[in-house]
Amino acid sequence: MQKHLATVGPTSLLTRDKESVWHPFTQLVNGFAHIAVKEARGVYLYTEDGQKIIDAVSSWWVNLHGHSHPEIARAIAEQAQRLEHVIFAGFTHEPAVELAENLLNILPHNQSKVFYSDNGSTAVEVALKMAFQFWYNRGTHKRKVIAIEGAYHGDTFGSMAVGDRGPFSAPFEPFLFEVEFIDFPEREKEDEVLSRLTAVAEQGEVAAFIYEPLVLGAAGMKMYSADWLEKALHIAHTHEVICIADEVFTGFGRTGKYFASQYLKAQPDIVCMSKGLTGGAMALGATSCTERIIEAFRSSDIMKTFFHGHSFTANPIACAAANASYRLLVEDLCQNQIQRVAEQHTTFQRQIADHPGVKAIRSLGVILALEIDTPGETSYVNEVRHKLYPYFIDQGILLRPLGNVIYVVPPYCIEQEELQQIYRAIKELLDTL
Repeated sequence: MQKHLATVGPTSLLTRDKESVWHPFTQLVNGFAHIAVKEARGVYLYTEDGQKIIDAVSSWWVNLHGHSHPEIARAIAEQAQRLEHVIFAGFTHEPAVELAENLLNILPHNQSKVFYSDNGSTAVEVALKMAFQFWYNRGTHKRKVIAIEGAYHGDTFGSMAVGDRGPFSAPFEPFLFEVEFIDFPEREKEDEVLSRLTAVAEQGEVAAFIYEPLVLGAAGMKMYSADWLEKALHIAHTHEVICIADEVFTGFGRTGKYFASQYLKAQPDIVCMSKGLTGGAMALGATSCTERIIEAFRSSDIMKTFFHGHSFTANPIACAAANASYRLLVEDLCQNQIQRVAEQHTTFQRQIADHPGVKAIRSLGVILALEIDTPGETSYVNEVRHKLYPYFIDQGILLRPLGNVIYVVPPYCIEQEELQQIYRAIKELLDTL
């Protein structure tokens, strides 16, 4: 019988990894070589071979305050010694209740309760099931969903169904439920897209409209106007369509406000959260909703119960990490850091906008994205990504391009000189194209 490599002597970590681990969004043939990270502090990743890398994408958009933050680490350690986990059906605990209260303090004011899950995809699954069962419990036949073309809402089946029907979901297309997709609301198409939204909503069969507010993340950080979304939500609410804001990426300060929905007067009925929820330290998802949604489930009829849950729902350690992250987020220091990063992005955007290698550039809050003017469409599979990623790694910077779109979404603690290092690397790349 073959022994596992870990038991047969001093084999390198990368060799052991290659033999035993399957990584996400990674080709098994002709992919990039993996990088072994030994530890991380602040905005830096420290590798096994001694390299120091700026984490300019917050490790897939999750890290808010920097790696190994002492306050979050302390909260995790203290909670682990008191209560590591307990079933959340029939039981409760202080970290979960405190976190719900904290979230409701910064969420849109119409939100009333918080339901916990494990990650962004499951937060979206919860939202969709809430919306469908809302109408089911009320005895109303509404089964359609409206979503924006190009959106990404996760990798579980429900979240895939309401996301872009592209290379990510192609093998599973036969198993996804039908969705009415409206075009991305480009400036020149805003009225046309609103007309399409109205036409679908008027049919009276739409259960929900799900959207990434203001920024479509995985689509290439595509940004659209708050004014358009304001009108879209008004149309949806006029036709009794439940509005689901997927704030998994945009939440917790990424757009410059706690939630992107706070750029609007019209508010969602349901909000999905994850990624920055714990400051990047633990896996946790949350879905909040209004009292109107809850009312459809408040019944002595057991068949109107929301039959959904996860083994690790409201894990106390994860909730403790999220509470520590919340305390850091609402401090003036963090809010000032967010504003400083946003201002530096705006300055760089102005400096680089007319560069011949830039097809388009945009920023909002701490999000900066630029499309490189290369052959082929702006898409995740644009071949230039195979050159961009290793180029930046060689510069000591982690930037994981979305095809030909380079984006910077750093932890809020990043210093001015570290941001300038990232900008210089981008400028030097553009000068060589």
